[in-house]
Order: sequence, then C-alpha cells, then structure tokens
Amino acid sequence: MKKRESVRDIMAFESLILYLNDGLYQAEKLFKKHRVSYLPVVDNAKIVGILSIKDLVKICFVDRHDPYDFTIDTSIYSMFTLEQIMVCNPVLISDKATITQVAEIFLNVDYHVLPVLDDQDDLLGLVSTNDIIKHFLKQ
Repeated sequence: MKKRESVRDIMAFESLILYLNDGLYQAEKLFKKHRVSYLPVVDNAKIVGILSIKDLVKICFVDRHDPYDFTIDTSIYSMFTLEQIMVCNPVLISDKATITQVAEIFLNVDYHVLPVLDDQDDLLGLVSTNDIIKHFLKQ
C-alpha cells in the first residue's frame, strides 16, 4: 500500500449542495432524485454542515430497507430546521490529505463523510468511510 495516496483518488466529486435556507423538504427531493446519501450544507459560500439521508429518515420515523423510497407527512418538516438535524461544522479536509490521514480523522468523529476542499477552499467533493474501506479492501 502506498503511504502517500491522495484522498482525491477515492473521493466522490460532488456538484450537489444544499443551502441552509433550503429546508428539509428540498433535502428530501435532492436525496430521492439523485440517490445520494450525503449533502453538504452551505451558507454564504461556506460549508456549515453535512446532512445524511439517515438523519432525515430518522426524524420521520421511517423504517424502510430502501432509504430513497419513503413517503412522509411533510408537516414533520415544520417541527425541525435543517440546522437541528445536520452535522454542524464538520471537519473539512484538503484534497492533498492522504487516505491514511482521512482514515485517522474518521476514528475521531461521529459521522461518516467529510467535505474535501481545494486550495481556494472550494468544495471538490466528499469522501466517506465506505470510500476508505473499499480502498483498503482493494489493497
């Protein structure tokens, strides 16, 4: 295994983002339409959080095998804000970080995805614990 492999080699390049004022209904629409598991949350061009589909499903008390196939009474969305259920202020990593460095970060956080930024602090994509596991299994 190469010690200096970059996280860029395994990350998912993402173009989807959720704005803090979009709300939970918009999050549900994006999750279902694009079948993604995580959405970075942005406010004033700054990443302020990460929302997972599991976070959304959890507040809706949905017990399904397919997390993209659920229907809810959207009135539940009026009881919560996006900020209340997202992971706030996630660790942000550079695209120059090594895969090993990212794996070590995951040992110390309670969420499973990290935003990856370029030198200008622009979002390039996301790397998940699944990406790390798949990489190590290929070795």
